[in-house]
Amino acid sequence: MYGRFRHTPGVAGRRQRVLAYVTRERDGGRELLVFDDRDHPDAGTQVPAGRLDPGESLEEGLRRELHEEAGLERLTIVRELDWPEGFLTDSEYEHHAFEVRLDAPSADHWEHVVHGNGDDAGLVFLYRWEPVGPALVLWGHADPLLEQLA
Repeated sequence: MYGRFRHTPGVAGRRQRVLAYVTRERDGGRELLVFDDRDHPDAGTQVPAGRLDPGESLEEGLRRELHEEAGLERLTIVRELDWPEGFLTDSEYEHHAFEVRLDAPSADHWEHVVHGNGDDAGLVFLYRWEPVGPALVLWGHADPLLEQLA
């Protein structure tokens, strides 16, 4: 579905950022792909995310970020999630979150060295699958986007 999510100009003065909520079904439940930064554990558990490059569509940026940050390529973008009002309003970015499904089997956990030209290039991310539910904490707080995945 290339091109389904096109580049939008965004809010003046704010760069766009994509977040990937990669899910899988396992043992009758839904799991979310999360990671911790090996050398910066205080950053908290996160999902793959990043800024769009100039002229890049939302889909292009999402796929690029998943490749650079997690080594993932065979995937389907299921839908764009509704951004909760009041969530991360102090950010300098305009956020776009997507539910993504892998189209290939995945290990239960792995280590990935981030590549590309971003600020996180060279960092080591420790990936794992976690059950989607109220106990899952991202970036040190409850994430209201998780409700859309349940």
